[in-house]
Amino acid sequence: MTGSLAVESEAVNSLADSVYSLVTVAGLYLTTRPPDFEHPHGHERIEPFVGLFVALGIFAAGFTVLYQSGTALLSGEVAVTRGPTAVAVLAVAAAAKFGLYRYVLAAGDRHNSPALTATALDNRNDILTALAALAGVAGAAAGYPILDPLAAVVVAVGILYTGVEVVRDNLGYLLGRAPPEDLRQEIVRRALEHPDVEGAHDVVAHYVGPEVDVSLHIEVEGDRTLMEAHDIETTIVDSIREIPEVDDVFVHVDPREAGEWKPDTGVDRVTDGE
Repeated sequence: MTGSLAVESEAVNSLADSVYSLVTVAGLYLTTRPPDFEHPHGHERIEPFVGLFVALGIFAAGFTVLYQSGTALLSGEVAVTRGPTAVAVLAVAAAAKFGLYRYVLAAGDRHNSPALTATALDNRNDILTALAALAGVAGAAAGYPILDPLAAVVVAVGILYTGVEVVRDNLGYLLGRAPPEDLRQEIVRRALEHPDVEGAHDVVAHYVGPEVDVSLHIEVEGDRTLMEAHDIETTIVDSIREIPEVDDVFVHVDPREAGEWKPDTGVDRVTDGE
């Protein structure tokens, strides 16, 4: 309709968005299934795989756009028609994608969803690539047609960069990456705030799918009864589990007199801050 490669590139990107959005919805539906005998922890770990599937769609769109724009640059076929129409299409697309980005990002943060966060990242870069395409079309309409395929190249690079981000984040979830340091310190802080806990060590937190599993050792006075130690452990587990990102928590109780304390820089940072 417009003869603009930049607009066609945005159309390819939007088509890919539509396809993987359907996949994302299907994947999110699967994650809501309740735990069963074969999956006692539920189905949330499907989400990183959904995110990687989204990345495949992003890469396919990016390489398609890059091929089209590169071919046009090498052949010299850079004619653009109906500049005002192309400008209008891209302006509306940028505005719509900004609204979608804000909505999906908020939903991803609220539900701690890697799949939604991946979609939001793609929407964010869609805004930038739409603006780049808009600049290219405007430049072509002003008498510089070479700017249109160049803008399409910028669109392609933006799409591919989004794919890299999505792969990096979701591989981290699958490979058990450690969570951010501030979350780890919050875990330690909640353990140490119990009045009967005199220390903590061997604090391990890692992603299992989109959620964090935690294990740690705490130190209490050795004369505590078994029931008292159980109550201390339960209180700390419940407190740490209140952190939205955290799923399972395992706390091992050590008698302080056993001398099992080990240095832990993460714990030291929390105690030094206090």
